[in-house]
Amino acid sequence: MKATHLRAFSGLSALCNLIVTYNTPQEPVMPAENIALKSTPYWWEAAPVAPLPEMPLERQVDVAIVGAGYAGLTAGMTLARAGRSVAIYDRQHPGEGASSRNGGITSGNIRLDHATLVKKFGQARADAIILEGKVARQHLYDMLSNEGIDCDFKLVGRFGGALGTNDYERMARQAEHLERTLGVESYAVPQSEQHKYIGTDFFRGGSVRMDIGGLHPAKLIAELLRVAQTAGAVVHSDTAVETIDREGEGFTLRTGRGTVKARQVLVCTNGYTDSATPWLRRRIVPVRSRIIATEPLAPELISRLMPRRMMLNDTRTLGFYFRLSPDGTRILFGGRDGSTLEDPSKPVAYLRRNLLEIFPELESTDITHSWYGNVAMHRDMIPRIFEKKGVHYATGFCGSGVVWAPWIGRKAAHKLLGSKDEAPSAFDFKPPAPIPLYNGKPWFMPFFMMKYRMDDRLKMRRAGR
Repeated sequence: MKATHLRAFSGLSALCNLIVTYNTPQEPVMPAENIALKSTPYWWEAAPVAPLPEMPLERQVDVAIVGAGYAGLTAGMTLARAGRSVAIYDRQHPGEGASSRNGGITSGNIRLDHATLVKKFGQARADAIILEGKVARQHLYDMLSNEGIDCDFKLVGRFGGALGTNDYERMARQAEHLERTLGVESYAVPQSEQHKYIGTDFFRGGSVRMDIGGLHPAKLIAELLRVAQTAGAVVHSDTAVETIDREGEGFTLRTGRGTVKARQVLVCTNGYTDSATPWLRRRIVPVRSRIIATEPLAPELISRLMPRRMMLNDTRTLGFYFRLSPDGTRILFGGRDGSTLEDPSKPVAYLRRNLLEIFPELESTDITHSWYGNVAMHRDMIPRIFEKKGVHYATGFCGSGVVWAPWIGRKAAHKLLGSKDEAPSAFDFKPPAPIPLYNGKPWFMPFFMMKYRMDDRLKMRRAGR
């Protein structure tokens, strides 16, 4: 292999050692009767995404926002209330991407541990990032309350299951650190007590943190759309931004419906970044995350499997997240989907097999829904605000956009406003580095997935599985 190619693969290693995605499951195809009946999100049944009535395109606005998801709508609301004329453009229906497809867990995860953050960004910024995570989560909860947003939110806490004793000890230390440094109610749960939190013997204990809850993501995006429009932001659905060009002190955006001039531009496309922003596209990797939903379960079974109705996850590298539906009748189980084809058979079989490893009682339970959406990963794995040639970006939420997207969108809006009384964000700094030899198609991921699968198999073996 040429030296230049070796350097490129070396440059990829930082990203590929962190992005736990694109795992192409090798399990056999499920029998036809077990294939999910619906490929649309379970969430859309209570809150379907829909196009907006077509309105004439503005000739000129103060701020043009690309992307009508959590980040774009929160930024638009903030800017409009400050008196700016704001137009938000989305190539799909508002929220049709990850904002209406995700698990609805208010995790606000930071993928890097504190030691790695210190090594990469320095002690001061690392501490500020961890602290701002607490503030961002509280901002979401305050916004739901203050804006009267009805999205089935419940602050139920999250239980993380440990695969082995090493994981349990690490989680216990992390829980103690959270309690001591941030005042977050968090504690270890030994294996002898885990049935109080989850009805399985699969885990070797775990930990709880009580500042995390669950909500209905499609209801959240519908409510944010309502609030943004009421504030005065104009939202255009099915209006793809094709190019963004600097012209003097402003910008010209060419869309599928005409051109618009704007003084400022904010891009909030995240996992749905396309060729309209080729510079950003070289830095953001779209990663499929898939969720399956069971048929409605008997109340006594729900009470046995999820006695505290918490959000749940585990410590695998290619980990899983799961929860009850807001009405408490179904289990939703999600993880990374490494397939690139539209046939869901293998990824659905993969998720179902792992669901049954945790809850064998569900063997005869049907899967009624299976869907996926794109999350956005990048080399630094930290949500980010940054600027390039006058265009501002709020993106890179790394699978935790329920908390990060509204917060980063809001902070980016205040940056555009030049707000003097708004504290600077720890997430506002240099953009993530480009990924070598990458231009939108993550061709490199299969080369690294064997390592992740082997890591998890080794971890399971050490845990006596």
